[in-house]
Amino acid sequence: MSLPSAHLFVQTLILGVLVGGVYALMASGLTLIFGVMRIINVAHGAFLILGAYITYVLFQRFGIDPILSIVITVPLFFLLGWALQRYVFSRIENPEQTSVLVTFALALVMEGLMGVIFQTTARSVTPSYSTAAITLATYRLPVTRLAGFATAILVLLVLYYILQSTNLGRAIRATIQDPRAAQLVGVKVSVVSAFTFALGVATAAAGGSLLSMIYSFNPASQGDWVAKTLAIIVLGGMGSLPGALVASLILGVMEQLTAIIVTLYWSPIVFYIFLFFTLIVRPQGLMGEVIREKG
Repeated sequence: MSLPSAHLFVQTLILGVLVGGVYALMASGLTLIFGVMRIINVAHGAFLILGAYITYVLFQRFGIDPILSIVITVPLFFLLGWALQRYVFSRIENPEQTSVLVTFALALVMEGLMGVIFQTTARSVTPSYSTAAITLATYRLPVTRLAGFATAILVLLVLYYILQSTNLGRAIRATIQDPRAAQLVGVKVSVVSAFTFALGVATAAAGGSLLSMIYSFNPASQGDWVAKTLAIIVLGGMGSLPGALVASLILGVMEQLTAIIVTLYWSPIVFYIFLFFTLIVRPQGLMGEVIREKG
């Protein structure tokens, strides 16, 4: 173990922030779904990888840039999420208790189907700018990570606008705070739940498109990504979108620092270490609230 130079330290911080922004987009849908429906979508990682595969196909066959492919994948996944909520999850009794098993089964089915269709070979999307970098002072900013960060922040701002400035967003926030009270004042919680699940799956599509040009992936990697996103929302606070952003930036930076200070092989473990200590020390996370059962 050796401490990096000041220049390498700053360079690592920059890369950590850039990748952290992408992590925030990946985790946003997961924390949003939990905030409204109080279910943990274990299939979130599978949706991320499916989004990455569709982006890969669009790039290989039609030459569509992975960032532009978001315009295609997001509406498709929104419809998929809406259908799953309306015709599958809404029919499940006690979804808060059984959602983990149901979504886990869904993740396994999706992983198996992706394995049959796409095989198990690792894939990645390599646009023309995949090896390009912008030099700022003496620091290098990879174009793929910079573009991914900018796109993630843009999508998160659109999501934030929907939640803060639209009637539907107010209904979602009201449902997050108190579903029973929201229903009493006229909010159709079933419709809000369907829209929220669809929105969460749609953000996974956007995250998968960005993932495809930054990391390699195969069907089995869905397990790694759902573990990472779960660590993010637990650290940030279950159901807190700002918390997910803060946690993503923290974990993105810590992951990059671990790679240069310790070893690259230890960097993924950072997520599990933070998850472990957060559950012990502050189970509600950095910006979450303690959930109390109402009698």
